[in-house]
Amino acid sequence: MKTLIIHPSDPSTSFLDSVYAPIKNKTVLTGGITKSEVRIQIEKHNRVLMMGHGSPYGLFSMGQFQNTYGGYVIDETMVDLLKMKKQCLFLWCNADEFVHEHQLSGLYSGMFISEKMEAIYCGVGADHSDIEESNTRFVEILASCIESDNGTIYRNLMKRYRKVGDRNPVVTYNHQRLYYRP
Repeated sequence: MKTLIIHPSDPSTSFLDSVYAPIKNKTVLTGGITKSEVRIQIEKHNRVLMMGHGSPYGLFSMGQFQNTYGGYVIDETMVDLLKMKKQCLFLWCNADEFVHEHQLSGLYSGMFISEKMEAIYCGVGADHSDIEESNTRFVEILASCIESDNGTIYRNLMKRYRKVGDRNPVVTYNHQRLYYRP
């Protein structure tokens, strides 16, 4: 399976790099190309992993991709391609709203705390160590099963990530906002 990773270069989400490190047959896009070139790459791949910062309207380009009009590298202009029997992973804040709005399928997140300001915004009392533990464990679990199908990945995350949540409010919050739609 050919996997495309779209992960705009951004120091605040660089911890996600290790999620896709184990993938053998991959193309990683971090920026430096146009949105039209991203479309071409999506067409060429069976599987698309999209991760970083985002909103209900899509994945932010973080200024890394050219011609993004509105600041999104993944938005409604990519939906037609993402519906074409692609195995998709949408990992950005409020990706659930994007997935539901466009009736997409895959593994996706809702609001997801990965930084202190997000914890404050969400009203989750957490310190830096809670956030770091959540990020580290989430990435480790996801990386350990990333070459599996989305259903298997989801089951692994739901079972293994939840165990950390018994003592970590960030994990508890994030765990409740992981979704899978076959």
